[in-house]
Amino acid sequence: MNNNCESELGDIREKLDDIYREVRSFTEDTNRQHLESILAFVRSDYSDAMEKHLVADAEIGLSKNMVKKCERLDQCRSIFTEMLQKNAALIKQPSVDSELIDKKRVEIKTLRKGMPYDKCDICFSEAIDLFEKQVSLMESMRTYDTNKDKKQDISLIPAQSAIDDVLDPLCHTKRFEILKAVCGQSMSFSAFSKLTDLRGGNLLFHLQKLSDSGMIIQQHERGDYMITGKGFRIMEGISAIYFSLVSEEN
Repeated sequence: MNNNCESELGDIREKLDDIYREVRSFTEDTNRQHLESILAFVRSDYSDAMEKHLVADAEIGLSKNMVKKCERLDQCRSIFTEMLQKNAALIKQPSVDSELIDKKRVEIKTLRKGMPYDKCDICFSEAIDLFEKQVSLMESMRTYDTNKDKKQDISLIPAQSAIDDVLDPLCHTKRFEILKAVCGQSMSFSAFSKLTDLRGGNLLFHLQKLSDSGMIIQQHERGDYMITGKGFRIMEGISAIYFSLVSEEN
């Protein structure tokens, strides 16, 4: 299963490398329409591969982390697997209504109430984590967007969250260089080392900071790094702000 999952991730990486080479030609122009067209291209052409990856990831997670010594193991694993497979299939849709995702969250909580043991929390926690991981990928691909067509109220921005999730990860020159570089292509650890003149743990610290913030992901252990939908939108926003200010000054 691990070999199959890594093979599928390798296929996804190769295909996404081609996409991000195309993205490079768009980085000068911050029009939102360009990002939407790229993400639509990803959804339409690679949704099958992404669905297979999500299903394989769910199977591995459930197999590793559910309580082994339980008479309900097979029954519950079957229920979770079916639920996560159906949820993974949503990645292929053009859009997913937030009410549907909220309904699925309620269904999981309701299902937990009917389980008899305290140790059931362990299995449900794993299932919920896998579910939310799938939702996060949908958000990156703009399949699921809770903010779509909503007017943003600046007063509602949570200060600490904005600092922790957006500003702090990019407040270092090296991290900004890394995210800017990976906008157009996936890059290896050694490539980042040449770019930043950092080695070993020093470079890993900055990569981990960006990874923890959800701006980049590593394709698999020791694999190349690539930007996420969140990271690309952040760089798109920074670019729009920067060039609008430069034009005003000139």
